[in-house]
Amino acid sequence: MTEPVVLRGMTWDHSRGYDPMVATAEAFCASRPGVSIVWEKRSLQAFADRPIGEMADTYDLMVIDHPHVGEVAGSGDLLAFDTLGRDDELRALSRQSVGPSHCSYEFLGHQWALAIDAATPVAAYRPDLIDLPPTAWQDVIDLAGKGRVAMALIPINALMTFFGLAANQDFVIAEDPDHLIDGEAGITVLEQMLALVSRIDARCLTLDPIGIYEWMSTEADAPAYSPFGYGYTNYSRKGYRPHPIVFTDAPGIRPGDPTGTVIGGAGIAVSSRSAHRDIAADYAFYVASAECQSGLYFEAGGQPGNVAAWDSAVCNADCMNFFFNTRKTLESSWLRPRYDGYMALQDRGGDIIHACLKGEVSAAAALEALDAAYRETRK
Repeated sequence: MTEPVVLRGMTWDHSRGYDPMVATAEAFCASRPGVSIVWEKRSLQAFADRPIGEMADTYDLMVIDHPHVGEVAGSGDLLAFDTLGRDDELRALSRQSVGPSHCSYEFLGHQWALAIDAATPVAAYRPDLIDLPPTAWQDVIDLAGKGRVAMALIPINALMTFFGLAANQDFVIAEDPDHLIDGEAGITVLEQMLALVSRIDARCLTLDPIGIYEWMSTEADAPAYSPFGYGYTNYSRKGYRPHPIVFTDAPGIRPGDPTGTVIGGAGIAVSSRSAHRDIAADYAFYVASAECQSGLYFEAGGQPGNVAAWDSAVCNADCMNFFFNTRKTLESSWLRPRYDGYMALQDRGGDIIHACLKGEVSAAAALEALDAAYRETRK
């Protein structure tokens, strides 16, 4: 008698991250007697921070954040999907990728995860509180002066906004080995961010995008607009919260130009130490497939990374055209550095930008600290 096969998976603790994995695991295993997949979840912060090597010892499957690939490329912790003889499937997924989602998991010539979730900072607004959202940064500042704007500004989101505004203005980031960004350019971006921070509720400095959307979607007298925050289709779905949120393209320094927001999302990876790597890989390709992404994965609350879902009239109808409305931003998003050591820069850099926004350090001092952290993590 064949022994049962039990795969363990780890994902992140939100209905968007957990529910579709449970649903797809059940569907996948229904046609494979004796196979089961048990998904566990960790906090959103742990999703970004926990070393992949630690999870690869325990889990067969992992939903990961792409900046980790620089660390894992030389570690041997993850299975490289391009070594499985499934090149046609990989090429199809690359063609079906929304923006740089698929290629964000490619590093040093190998594909370390398959994109199953796509996200980048986009704008969000309450259609019952505002008719037309602003499309230019100065208009955002003006609206904030009327007390109608909120934005996620905990350290990681503060750093992503800093990067996004810089990339939107074509400022070079992380290409000079000694400087993360040109000093004058960095001051410009920090001043743009400070202009907004001085006009919004201080609680924004304590909230992530989920916190902002919970605020906007549950309180009658909430802020009407958020210019940047990783999008969540859940908040546009009927019945999810009392006040639905419409997502749209991010504003730019130039009106109508959302380019440069920092691509996020999630990918599914397989531990190289799994005793059932073939089955785990089969499941990963299934979840990333166009059919699953535009069907069960989305229906279960997921936010697909496959263009089949983004182009789907059915999917868009269920989330107030989230995909149609934010596609331009996603397609023009920026891929952050992924070198081995970048995660340490992300942790430290977020704290530095956050301290500046709170008025604890000057913009000039913040940039010096950023450069120092960048140089140390590049060694």
